[in-house]
Amino acid sequence: MTGVLFGLTFAVAAPFWVLMILVPGWSWTRRIVASPLIVLPVVLIYALLVIPALGEVLPAVASPTLGGVRELLGTADGAAAAWAHMIAFDLFVGRWSWLDSRERAVPALIMSPVLVLTILLGPLGLLVYLLVRTRYTADRSA
Repeated sequence: MTGVLFGLTFAVAAPFWVLMILVPGWSWTRRIVASPLIVLPVVLIYALLVIPALGEVLPAVASPTLGGVRELLGTADGAAAAWAHMIAFDLFVGRWSWLDSRERAVPALIMSPVLVLTILLGPLGLLVYLLVRTRYTADRSA
């Protein structure tokens, strides 16, 4: 079951990334990505992985130690849950970046590599977008 959920995690997020990266000007992209619920499938996978293991997870996150977190992530369930956690937050950050970039009229040719970086190395993608967005002013009249 864990392997299946691990495999599904990125598969359920990928269509939203495809919309933002490959068809950013399509009217349906805006309609779909506008909803924060696009992260819900990944969050549900995360819940399926974490809720049954709350007895192990809560102590590791309530009072984290390097050894405790390493032990938790060293299991198949822990690694799959961490993966779902990362994918959910990367998608949420990518969604925010994409929506914000549309308000600021950041060209898609700039945003596409930023979004790919966000998929691969989430916080670095966010950092690059925060730097990019300083060059563009939001159009609040839209």
